[in-house]
Amino acid sequence: MSQYTTGELAKLCGVTVRTVQYYDGRGLLVPSALSEGGRRLYSEDDLKKMKTICFLRDTGLSLDTIGRLLKEEDPGSVVALLAKQQETVLRGEIAERQRQLDRLTELKDSLGSVSSFSLETIGDIATIMENKKKRSAMLRNLILLGLPVSVLQWASILLWIFKGVWWPFLLWVAVAILYGVWASRYYYRNTAYICPQCHEVFRPSLREVVFARHTTKTRKLTCVKCGHRGFCVETWGGDLK
Repeated sequence: MSQYTTGELAKLCGVTVRTVQYYDGRGLLVPSALSEGGRRLYSEDDLKKMKTICFLRDTGLSLDTIGRLLKEEDPGSVVALLAKQQETVLRGEIAERQRQLDRLTELKDSLGSVSSFSLETIGDIATIMENKKKRSAMLRNLILLGLPVSVLQWASILLWIFKGVWWPFLLWVAVAILYGVWASRYYYRNTAYICPQCHEVFRPSLREVVFARHTTKTRKLTCVKCGHRGFCVETWGGDLK
């Protein structure tokens, strides 16, 4: 029967000699024999056991768990349970890492559009990122509720053109006006702006919002705190009193 020294065993299992010695110290892999000079010697069974330990370690199981597992009389059922638990843990860690990666990507993209950088700038970006989902939900609600209005518009136009029935178009005009008023107020009540000068989160007057120059994410406003007039970044403001 073949026997392996610590170095040979480490090489066959793709680990360091110190790892083999550490597992020995933990009682996970005790050598089957000692040479006349006192060197550790490992058997074929020890090699298989070491490979099993390395495989289980690669799954993320702790050495304490592996040690208990190696002492089980029926390790198969225990491994199945541990594998399921470990899968749940790892999937949770992957999801958390992905969330962190998404945040870093958003931070990097946001910093690319900032001309002057400061700690307050990071605070502004954090506020925007934190409220991004709420703002997206608000815009999605506006779009979903606006779809029936658009359908009514085209249906009324087609009826007028091909059937000569004009009254549905008047109905659409009335509905469109009501929707426009509601949508404007809903948008206004759930939106706030961040001043690039003093970093105040504020809500301007409805009139100023309606008539201000704007892009998809900014609007040219006057800050209610410092009086700075410029393009302010739009964010969720449903919690703002």
